[in-house]
Amino acid sequence: MASIQARSESRALGHGLAVRSMFDRIAATYDLLNRLLSFGLDRSWRNRALAALGARLDAGAPPGPVLDLCAGTLDLSVLTLRRLPGRAVVATDFARDMLVRGRAKLRDRGHIAISDAQKLPFRERSFAGAICGFGMRNLAQPTLGLAEVHRVLKPKGALVVLDFFRPTRATTRAFHALYGQGVLPAVGALVSGDRHAYGYLARSMRGFVTRSEFAQAMRAAGFRDVCETDLTFGVASLVGGLK
Repeated sequence: MASIQARSESRALGHGLAVRSMFDRIAATYDLLNRLLSFGLDRSWRNRALAALGARLDAGAPPGPVLDLCAGTLDLSVLTLRRLPGRAVVATDFARDMLVRGRAKLRDRGHIAISDAQKLPFRERSFAGAICGFGMRNLAQPTLGLAEVHRVLKPKGALVVLDFFRPTRATTRAFHALYGQGVLPAVGALVSGDRHAYGYLARSMRGFVTRSEFAQAMRAAGFRDVCETDLTFGVASLVGGLK
């Protein structure tokens, strides 16, 4: 798993602080840009992710809450409360302004914690399920994030990850290249005024692992029954597994 091995501690710390600052800067326009830049598809992708998590939880997961990892402005947290009404939700992100921006969506129905996904402030076996939408590729050390999720999940607990993995199909690679180098930074700069932030997001897509590489990393972290699903011709993908 050399492709996603841990970087040096000092570089990881600098990366984390820079990414946190960047997301805090774009919090005010984040939801709008998600809709614009995905042509509204981000909503259907999140619904697919929740459906996948719900199916795994219904298949025998233990009782307990769901963790929304790298929760951002809490779109997935709200969907989780709606789709899994019997489950409490705990949302965590290291970008405070993103959580503050989305807090009103919860209407006091969930819990929020400002924390790093690579060092979660929860006890072992605290959660029945976990979901992460478009956050894993922003971690300096994704393997640490997977290890932490595995630690806080109960036995038979489920994890589903939705993200932009590095594509392997030639057509999808071409789309990612055109979109990431042209559309994403241009539209991001126009709406948010922060071209650098959306340039980073494009680079994070290019520099991330493939869907299959991430699935293998989940297995290496101790997850079993790992499944992979492409969405919209592989533009986004789901990877899920059980503890």
